[in-house]
Amino acid sequence: MDGGGSNHGAPPSNRPAIETEGLCKSYKDVQALRSVDLRVEPGTVLGLLGPNGAGKTTAVRILTTLLPPTGGSARVAGLDVVADAAALRAKIGLAGQYAAVDENLTGTENLEMVGRLYHIGRAESRGRARELLERFDLTDAGERLVRTYSGGMRRRLDLAAALVARPPVLFLDEPTTGLDPRSRIGLWETIEDRVAAGTTVLLTTQYLDEADRLADRIAVIDHGSVIAEGSSDDLKGRLGGERLEVTLEDRSQAEAGVTALSEICREPPSVEDGIVRVPVRRHQGVIAEAVRRLDAEGVGIDDIVVRRPTLDDVFLTLTGRPPEPEDGDQEQATGEHAIEREPIG
Repeated sequence: MDGGGSNHGAPPSNRPAIETEGLCKSYKDVQALRSVDLRVEPGTVLGLLGPNGAGKTTAVRILTTLLPPTGGSARVAGLDVVADAAALRAKIGLAGQYAAVDENLTGTENLEMVGRLYHIGRAESRGRARELLERFDLTDAGERLVRTYSGGMRRRLDLAAALVARPPVLFLDEPTTGLDPRSRIGLWETIEDRVAAGTTVLLTTQYLDEADRLADRIAVIDHGSVIAEGSSDDLKGRLGGERLEVTLEDRSQAEAGVTALSEICREPPSVEDGIVRVPVRRHQGVIAEAVRRLDAEGVGIDDIVVRRPTLDDVFLTLTGRPPEPEDGDQEQATGEHAIEREPIG
């Protein structure tokens, strides 16, 4: 477990932990963000989803004071990201797409240094370093120079560094990219521990199962604009309810299959690659009824399942393309490079 601890300096419960209004960012003639409005309540997780170049990392960099907006406003932990930038850095943690650790220090020294930058004291910094090295399965490597670490180990150390001071607001930009399954699950548990203790998290991710598990609300961003927002269930619900998927033994029987199943549909069935998809009115008993109807028509079944829309379906419907590995947002093409951890205070 990551451990408890109060979130000193957390925003009042009646004020959003993160709030943007009309947030814009332009690079010459390119608009990376177009009037983005976001609101994240304290102690919750907002998942920010979108295709490559959609503006997710740009938004994170503005909210963490690393990049000035060109329009609109943003407040984090009650502080303006421009006017109160220095004070705000003491209240946030950040793990970006690139590990921002010093390869000439050991893992332990990196974490202790971050603790001192946050002014939490030498003894507590040392204790937090031990806790987090254990949490991220780095204890045995703690006294080794980071230059000897693998890429995955550096990612885990960077994530640990973002948690040293137990910040009230945590920004995680593609945090589990490159992690093995065990480390990924460990990070999820750490995030859940921190949220249970009151931490607010803004998470960008290419893994929709990650957003499904962790996020209280999800905002989908594309071409610099928020195109949908809601809980995971809300977004899935927009695509309709459950559907029956029947894989036919013989594709030539597709028309007969559609006819047989038409009376249990709430909308007309569709057929693609020998699979009949049937939006159903109810879940209970629908498979048995479908099998009876298909058997009566002599339609052979290879497989049959009731499927609920997933976040992948939502993403594909909203953006017109499936999620893909993140290569960085527009700022990379305009001279803005890796996120670096800045001194605090």
